Amino acid sequence: MNTPMITPDVIIQVITFFLPFLFSLCFHEFAHAWTAKKFGDNTAEVMGRLSLNPLVHIDWLGTVILPIVSIITRIPLFGWAKPVPVNPRNLSRPKEQMFWIAFAGPLSNVLLFVVGLFVYFLIRKTQVPLSQQAMEMLYMFLLLNMYLAVFNMLPFHPLDGGKVIARFIPDKWDRWLEEQQYALQMALMLLVIAGGLRILALPVRFIVDNSIGLIEAL
Repeated sequence: MNTPMITPDVIIQVITFFLPFLFSLCFHEFAHAWTAKKFGDNTAEVMGRLSLNPLVHIDWLGTVILPIVSIITRIPLFGWAKPVPVNPRNLSRPKEQMFWIAFAGPLSNVLLFVVGLFVYFLIRKTQVPLSQQAMEMLYMFLLLNMYLAVFNMLPFHPLDGGKVIARFIPDKWDRWLEEQQYALQMALMLLVIAGGLRILALPVRFIVDNSIGLIEAL
């Protein structure tokens, strides 16, 4: 069995992946907290989560260890940050507003994706000389944000998609999904182990590569 070696190339790969991943994940959680605050729930703000500071959002296993292990071993794993706390009792219209609080996370990643595309467009138009590593990091930024948006919209608890879909299904169905959260988490982990993330990567890469191709054609 070959043991992965920590080489300078591996370190560069970790940096190229991890910095965009960390920022995108923290911005995602910040978006949840900011939206909740706008709707009247300051729970996240009181707990110091209304911030872009990575330290307040990091889950050391999901945000740091597993992503780095995934890069080094090339085993497809998924990462996560600490979930932003929301108290529905502070909301005037809980069902409707929880939809927007949940949807704000994936939507924030789509926003970062669009910003990244605009930066890519400016680089191509102005022909700013950037290193290969910088361009790879920008590509990874685009890829990760689209991936986070798509992955988090899967209709499972505790993903954002589970809370988004709650607005459109009967309350008893939503309660059942919440009661089955542990089983759904296990199913999600089995899906990941079985290579489900590679399948999800196909539409994500299609969107990213074709968006870049459109910019190249402009």
